[in-house]
Amino acid sequence: MSALPQGDIRLLETEVAQGLLGSTIPARMAYLGSDGTPRVVGTWFHWNGEELVMPTFLAAPHVPRPAARLRALQRNPYVAITIDTEQFPPHVLQLRGQVTITEIEGLAPEYVAAAHHYMGEPTATEYLAQIDQPGTRMARIALRPTWVGVLDFESRMPGVMAGQQS
Repeated sequence: MSALPQGDIRLLETEVAQGLLGSTIPARMAYLGSDGTPRVVGTWFHWNGEELVMPTFLAAPHVPRPAARLRALQRNPYVAITIDTEQFPPHVLQLRGQVTITEIEGLAPEYVAAAHHYMGEPTATEYLAQIDQPGTRMARIALRPTWVGVLDFESRMPGVMAGQQS
């Protein structure tokens, strides 16, 4: 699949993309804040094979107010996301598109799955029991990518390093 151009959603099927989507590396989501300036937030995610789901709280015992990104994303749903490694050579998955936001009573199933994935079984079970209380509500932020980029710095280099014009 190295012949696929950057932007092709079939890049999601590559070994690098699949490895990153199955990793415990947080996604970093870039979006425009309500004041029009850029923001980046690290977040747990769950990949369901079609959507990258990044649930966040609207209300919960430990949450004083809904995440500010929700209002901004409702105004402008376009995002860019990266999931990348720190080792050399780095592996990078880049996603772009529009998110949809759905309100959920209780814990979003993707949040439960992400907690188990990131925290491990005993810790996640204990944590989820503490926050799964009456009044807990979540927002399911879901991205169905329309643009995908993969860099492995071996067979897939950034355009400038590969001799392409920017």
